[in-house]
Amino acid sequence: MTMRPWREVAIPHEDVLKGKFQQAEFAADLSRVHDGTATKEYLDPALFYARTYITEGMEILLGSVAERIAGKGGDPVIQLQTAFGGGKTHTLLAVYHMAQGSVPTSDLAGISPILDKAGIYDLPKARCVVLDGTKMAPGIPKKRGSTEVRTLWGELAWQLGGEEGYAQVRAADLDGTSPGKEVLANLLEAYAPCIILIDELVAYIRQLEAGKSYPGGTFESNLSFIQALTESLKAVPNAVLLASLPESALEAGGERGAKALAALEHYFGRVQALWKPVATEEAFEIVRRRLFSTISDTAARDAVCRAYADQYIQHSGIFPPETQESRYYDRLVAAYPIHPELFDRLYEDWASLENFQRTRGVLKLMAKMIHRLWQDGNNDTLIMPGSVPLYDGATRNELLYYLPQGWDPVVERDMDGNTAETAMIENKDPRFGSIHACRRVARTIFIGSAPDTGSRTSRGIRHDQVLLGAIQPGQQIGIFSDALKRLTERLHHLNEGNSRFWFDTRPNLRREMEDRKRRFDEKHDILPRIKTELAKQVKSEIAGGIHIFTPGSDIPDDTVIRLVVLPPDAPYGRHQLRSAEWCAADLLKKRGEQPRQRQNRLIFLAADGDTKDRLLEQVRSWAAWESIVDDYEKDIITLDNIMGRTAKEQRDSAKNIFERLIRETYRWLMVPGLEMANGKPSSQVTWEKFQLDSGKTIKAEIDRIIRENEIVIERWSPIFLSGILKQWYWRADTPAISAQKVWHDSCCYLYLPRLKDEQVYSAAITAGARSREYFGTAEGVEGEKYRGFVFGDENARITVDSALLLIEPEEAARYEEATRPPVVPGMEGTSPSGWGTSPAGSGGATGSGWSGRGSGVRDPGGSPTGTPPVQKKRRFIGRVELDPINAKTNFSDIVDELIQHFTVKTGVRVKITIDIEAEAEAGFDEDLQRTVRENSSALRFKEAEFE
Repeated sequence: MTMRPWREVAIPHEDVLKGKFQQAEFAADLSRVHDGTATKEYLDPALFYARTYITEGMEILLGSVAERIAGKGGDPVIQLQTAFGGGKTHTLLAVYHMAQGSVPTSDLAGISPILDKAGIYDLPKARCVVLDGTKMAPGIPKKRGSTEVRTLWGELAWQLGGEEGYAQVRAADLDGTSPGKEVLANLLEAYAPCIILIDELVAYIRQLEAGKSYPGGTFESNLSFIQALTESLKAVPNAVLLASLPESALEAGGERGAKALAALEHYFGRVQALWKPVATEEAFEIVRRRLFSTISDTAARDAVCRAYADQYIQHSGIFPPETQESRYYDRLVAAYPIHPELFDRLYEDWASLENFQRTRGVLKLMAKMIHRLWQDGNNDTLIMPGSVPLYDGATRNELLYYLPQGWDPVVERDMDGNTAETAMIENKDPRFGSIHACRRVARTIFIGSAPDTGSRTSRGIRHDQVLLGAIQPGQQIGIFSDALKRLTERLHHLNEGNSRFWFDTRPNLRREMEDRKRRFDEKHDILPRIKTELAKQVKSEIAGGIHIFTPGSDIPDDTVIRLVVLPPDAPYGRHQLRSAEWCAADLLKKRGEQPRQRQNRLIFLAADGDTKDRLLEQVRSWAAWESIVDDYEKDIITLDNIMGRTAKEQRDSAKNIFERLIRETYRWLMVPGLEMANGKPSSQVTWEKFQLDSGKTIKAEIDRIIRENEIVIERWSPIFLSGILKQWYWRADTPAISAQKVWHDSCCYLYLPRLKDEQVYSAAITAGARSREYFGTAEGVEGEKYRGFVFGDENARITVDSALLLIEPEEAARYEEATRPPVVPGMEGTSPSGWGTSPAGSGGATGSGWSGRGSGVRDPGGSPTGTPPVQKKRRFIGRVELDPINAKTNFSDIVDELIQHFTVKTGVRVKITIDIEAEAEAGFDEDLQRTVRENSSALRFKEAEFE
């Protein structure tokens, strides 16, 4: 069966539809009914009972009163004590109309079954006395004909018997003293059957200040009267007293009210029967009867309720546990067309507010809300928390009346209305807008969280309660969960903590965070945080130097492989004004104002153009949350425990997201190269891009990509070195080339292989020198002779220095053959003392002769030259004094211009020692000494002492 909207099944009463109801009409006034001046719905007994739902407690109470009037038992004293607005006065009116007998009991809906159950077939008419504590004034006598009635007991006697009845208590009334229980018993017996209805008794007695006398008596005399009255009623079998008392001292009003309530509870407690007329479940029917006509299409009602119940059972893990009980369907039927969740929030949460009357307050609110929904053509299947029209001024004002100041702008800005943030979100996202998901979620949270009295252990409502108050059958649950998430990100007054959600008049932490985000400068606050995190994540076993956001002038122009991390404002991506390629090309060409020579030692890591803005925004969020937590811990700002804990959780979450975004953003490895045209390199730099897997660490990905794509060569075969030499260096007129030049060129030119370091290059030369396929080597050339010639020596140990030559293999073979020494007859296989022979391919020419294994050198003719070997320098020591003001710059220059010449050489051990002396005539203060000692320890100084 298709679900029909509530407006087609439950039609509101005419006064609700037309909006003609008055707030006063919802407030039952016992005195006005007794005087005949009340509105028709309260004054007419039949109409009153037609709109009154007789609750279980009221049924028992009416039965007891009927029995008492008929002299068949029943309780002589009944106290009605419920929360503010809990139906006390309404119950007194029900008793009044039943007892005073102005219409037959058969015309009073629901009364006949009560009388039948009590065995009463003809209920006697009773005299009705109404004592209204808010109408009577203890300091002002009441004029009754020619008589002035001063006290409660005087008014009681007058209403029972007029002048004749008053005569029995005249003396007590004039002097303000209680008449005593015997006098009262005689009075009641004379005019029985009778009922005495006392409403707002505490409001009357709290006006009597202790120790003072009033025309209406004293505080003590009035309490004595109540005691005597309750005792006297036991002696009169067909007289009954019903009195309403507030439920709490807070409702009693002030210190005297609390004192009066305590005393009255004591006296009533001796003889009373205590009734609590309205249970929460019964309130459903009370409100429904007052606001809606009788529902005739029960099948349509049941179909809607079944759809809701089935939805809750089908999604058992999403909705609250109580919805899984079979009785929840019965609750839906009982509350129709209002969702039980709306009743629960109003009766449990809003009724906890000081001024909110449970039944009366709900009736007033629902009447205004239903009128507006009807006028707007609302087609919800049930009236839910998500249906509450907060955009309507009358409904909103009715709700905000009970709340502290400051809620009106919160509702208008964050919750409901054409200019609210919820409406703006829905206008931009049709998924939300088509079902008003954001507005329904916001209304539900407001209804469930705004009445915060501090009595709850946890503030706000849970996620499952939000969904319960917002979703109708057939709607996608995920949309509402997404809407809730979107609202927590956008709304300024919506808070989240302990998996609960609530609105507050104070801007939430997110608003505070958004405000603080604007305080942080990108250059001084944001980029340093990104740089610090990149320093933790960007590592490499291959790159010898990592430079993060480093100016070109500070990136050394040496032979070390250096990974340059570009700043976020130079990302890789489309439509970037300052692209990564532009920035990297500038760093590649220049070192500050000087041209960069060793361009082939740089590779680059760039941010993704589509992600970098998210990264910058996330850093701001993290910095803002961190500043909030810092201020909270330093007591600079005040937060409650939940907000403080939430701020810390948000800080940690923002930091975790930032660390993840670093990996997602810095994921482009850029490698420079040169285009080749007709076998020659062009001047146009090309960029090869490799995307890192953001699911893995940056370090692992950088090294993996470099190795898999041979961006940097860690092991080089001599065959490739030979190919490079043949392609670029050996010519007919230059069969030998300096090994140092080839190494230097490989560091400079982007079309040559990029070797990890000189050791890789040296290893390739050593391996190639042991074969006759690739090249020969020599330690230099003198004239037409090669010094230290090596070609195909399996034991060759080659040192790559400025003198080493790499010789084209055919040239090496020719030279070897030309310099082979002649064989002396009889000397084969022997060597004269002091001279040696060179095996084929293992000897080497030096100058005009060939090199032997001894200390001399013999020319092809065999004559000794007698030239002693050159003694090489083995140690360097340098000392320099630096200007302490410019020490950082000076030391950087020393490293670049001096130390690196040693460190790039294989087999050179370099030791650097720093001596620091500082003197102060006035001595060093303790703070400075402590700082220096701590920093010296962190920097691993072997010695750092003051004297």
